[in-house]
Amino acid sequence: MDFNLTREQKEIKKAAREFAEGEFPKVAKECDREEKTSLELIKMACELGFVGLFIDEAYGGGGYGYLENALVTEEFWRVDPGLGGATLCPCFGAEMILLFGTEEQKKKLLMPICKGEAISAVAATEPDAGSDVLSVATRAEKSGDKYIVNGSKMFISNGNIADFFVTLCLTNPDAGSRHERHSVMVIEASRPGISRSKLRGKLGIRAHDTAEIVFDNVEVLAENLIGEEGSGFKSFMAFFNRSRSYVAAQGVGVAQGALEMALKHVKQRRQFGTTLSTFQMVQGKLAEMATLTEAARNLVYKAAWKLDRGELEEMLISMAKWFAGETGVRVVDESLQLHGGYGFMDEYDISRFYRDAKIVEIYEGSKEIEKLIIAKRLLKGNGLKVMGW
Repeated sequence: MDFNLTREQKEIKKAAREFAEGEFPKVAKECDREEKTSLELIKMACELGFVGLFIDEAYGGGGYGYLENALVTEEFWRVDPGLGGATLCPCFGAEMILLFGTEEQKKKLLMPICKGEAISAVAATEPDAGSDVLSVATRAEKSGDKYIVNGSKMFISNGNIADFFVTLCLTNPDAGSRHERHSVMVIEASRPGISRSKLRGKLGIRAHDTAEIVFDNVEVLAENLIGEEGSGFKSFMAFFNRSRSYVAAQGVGVAQGALEMALKHVKQRRQFGTTLSTFQMVQGKLAEMATLTEAARNLVYKAAWKLDRGELEEMLISMAKWFAGETGVRVVDESLQLHGGYGFMDEYDISRFYRDAKIVEIYEGSKEIEKLIIAKRLLKGNGLKVMGW
């Protein structure tokens, strides 16, 4: 088993780090304070090929895998979580188009994303349907060659700036199986009847645009359906099993960034006549933080690597997402503790990281959902076998 990255992967990781370190600090505090996304950064990231790494070259993407996407995600979040998420999110939902869209849909929708000419958003979560995807109630009723969509979506990433929404709708409410009642369709943001309300006052990732979307008798062409009618749940599960592989890398990135801040601080700050780094208690905390971060990194890399090899292991992906998210929160907390009162000051980035880290435990499947998936696999009796135990 080879744990080394290839030369090309190392170059991608290095390029991502240099871009983030060179550009994010220029606007990070401003974007956080004013709760705005930097469209200029998004455009630059697209031009440099960071957006849509996992999208086929035929549709304007990098033609790489989810591991490469995780590497870039980690480096971006290491420098600034809010901008890191916002800068890579324009292709969010592209997985469903890539997996289930027609050739025409792929060329029409994916190429503009990779060029920085369009932004995608995934519209699934509703006020009363978050982790319970099967409870999505936004209706799409067939009318000739169109669907009429009514309902609302909540906490939608890119909601206020997206050009289109990859939307989960209830199309077959009377289907015998709950898993065959929903469909996925692309809804252009320019269509009449759509209203968007930017969400402000979030705890963290304030540089990452989030909005509430309301659909009021919105007409959507039937040709905008992604995959078959009634296959929405299957499509979204396939999407989650891919997106979670790189969202997990966000937890690794925020942990790594916090660890580096802690190391820098304890080497400089003095107490009782010596630097904090000389205290055994401090050294113990640093050792724990570094070990947890590396363990999370190995779990995330393995999940993404196997996914790229065609081995989709839902249990492993859920392990990576849960553990990396929890690690990010814990390491950031310890880092702030080591900063002491300075960590409470806005001028220190660790205070922003502290607010930003928590989201990784919540979105794209809360840690409770991830644990439930792991447990179900184990109890079915095939979990240990899949993991090679």
